[in-house]
Amino acid sequence: MTASTNALTGARSMGRTWVARGLGAAMLGIGVFLAGGHAGSMAQAQSADAAAETSEASEVEIIKTHGYSYFGNLSYPADYPHFNYVNPDAPKGGEISLALSGTFDSMNPYTRLGRAGALSTVMYESLLGQVLAGSGALPADQEDEMYGLLAESLEYPVTKDWVIFHMRPEARFSDGTPVTAHDVAFSHNLLLDQGLKSYAEAVRKRIPKVEVLDDHTIKFYFAEGISRRSLIDQVGTVPVWSKAWYEETGARLDESRMEISPGSGPYMLEEADPPRRITYKRNPDYWGWDLPINKGRHNFDRIRLDYFGNSDSAFAAFRAGEVTFRTESDAKQWASFYDFPAIQKGWVKREELANGQPPAMTGIVFNLGSDVFKDRRVREAVALGFNFEWTNKSLNFGLYEQQRSFATGTHLEAQGVPEGEEKAFLEGLAAELPETVLTEAPWEPHVSDPDRLVTRKTLRQAMKLLDEAGWPVGADGKRQNAKGEPLRIDFLASANADASDRALAENYISNLEKMGIDARLEIVDAAQYTKRERDRDYDLVFDGYPALTGTGTGLAQRFGSEAAEYSLFNPAGLASPVVDEIIEKSLLTESQEEEDMTVRALDRVLRHEFFVLPTGYAPDYWVAYWDMYGHPEPQPPYALGALDFWWYDAEKAAALRSAGAVR
Repeated sequence: MTASTNALTGARSMGRTWVARGLGAAMLGIGVFLAGGHAGSMAQAQSADAAAETSEASEVEIIKTHGYSYFGNLSYPADYPHFNYVNPDAPKGGEISLALSGTFDSMNPYTRLGRAGALSTVMYESLLGQVLAGSGALPADQEDEMYGLLAESLEYPVTKDWVIFHMRPEARFSDGTPVTAHDVAFSHNLLLDQGLKSYAEAVRKRIPKVEVLDDHTIKFYFAEGISRRSLIDQVGTVPVWSKAWYEETGARLDESRMEISPGSGPYMLEEADPPRRITYKRNPDYWGWDLPINKGRHNFDRIRLDYFGNSDSAFAAFRAGEVTFRTESDAKQWASFYDFPAIQKGWVKREELANGQPPAMTGIVFNLGSDVFKDRRVREAVALGFNFEWTNKSLNFGLYEQQRSFATGTHLEAQGVPEGEEKAFLEGLAAELPETVLTEAPWEPHVSDPDRLVTRKTLRQAMKLLDEAGWPVGADGKRQNAKGEPLRIDFLASANADASDRALAENYISNLEKMGIDARLEIVDAAQYTKRERDRDYDLVFDGYPALTGTGTGLAQRFGSEAAEYSLFNPAGLASPVVDEIIEKSLLTESQEEEDMTVRALDRVLRHEFFVLPTGYAPDYWVAYWDMYGHPEPQPPYALGALDFWWYDAEKAAALRSAGAVR
């Protein structure tokens, strides 16, 4: 994740500042689920109409509800007063400020052009509510549940052939104009016409038609013959923009720009001063203050984001009290540099808060489009050059844990040799399945010597694999193929990376060189890094994939073959017929138990494909803040929520100012 995203969202600290891809992370309102809706082909639209008519004719049960979960198990009733974990009496006021490293030159995160400012989606709402900044679940104490925001209710047949959202007529954009179904349909189609290609192509196959029934009622139709998984929640989480503003200004979604459309959310842009600062202010005229979904949330008058040239400067600004809140992602810094005077005096609180989210599969990603990495043996050999145990002990103070799965520590983690239903499922796949998937336990990271950077045993294993792959050592000590071409690997990194990240990469490179590999660490400025990352111009890169928490159409965007060449959410460019088939079958499951089994099978196969070398994560949230804020006790498990449901304590802030601690 970028430093900006990690600091803002409080996502599980992965020990790196590079996890989420620039554009992918910016599309926080849409990236988790895959969808939208468009007029599509006439044949598809007719098919959807026919399906709806058949449904009505056969008197299929219609579900009317205030929220949505795929299996219908909502924890909060229709008359819930607020979420259980919030402080409904949290005071409103004050400012929270964060220091970010890097820069920005745009406020439009939906384009491949430019570097979008942090939180540039915060102004926009959706039919179903989402956590502020898009990180974690809403509600933060439940998984896979969503509740109405712009929509007060929804209805759909048990077959989920379509969904109708009934919108709140009181909803308003910040310019005072009403939010209508016409704006929803416009936003939905705009993403298809001018948004990411991988997103649009997937949506058109699944959602052939959107229909405005009246000013505050909108209907989405879903294509026949496909899974209904993730479709309702997807269309319910598309950000809603002002149709009138786009039509009046002629602005495009695929252009880099500073001008923004009015949003309907609790915050609005106050100032954007690139590359220095962004400030968002709470909208005093926000239409939704009294909604149960908003009680105890959106408590700060201002959210200020200050940009600095590097992570050291950003940390210095926090120590000096120029900014007031920090989510730490660097283990060395957390262990060694949080003993400054303000902490000793009790002015700054340092907390480790429990994180109930499974860790993302992050680390060093192999570009599978690179010729050198098409051979799995080469990827395995290169992975053996990384010594997690030494790195964790020497660089990270033993604070990190290592991911072993795309669902580490959860019931979805594949374990042992497949048995029972999972074995039968894998054996029944039409795509060719490697025999070892059925006969061996799933891949797990190797164990190295914590006291030596070079572990001779793993080094010998790596060199044997390279020999077998056709890369023997030449007379000059360098590995080359039969054509005499050297085995060269370029590792792309950003100049904004933390010092510990660079140290990890440099030590890793030194081990690769000991294998006879011509390995090079390419450190480039932020703009060049962004471009090369989007163009997939690298052999190795710090990046990753979200944890598996269940099935959904978004899995195809991350791991599917169809969009592998250009998807910004698939940094390895994975394209596997086996993975494709498992994803499709998982979408068709009819029980939670069956879904879980297919996701475990997916985890097993993804680990076999071996395209991410995990480098470790922090098991808890590491947060430090000037003692002027409050948060729920205990914290909900699925979101840190510092910008969502924490609050400002005016008395504590006054005490700090009186002591001369802060301005």
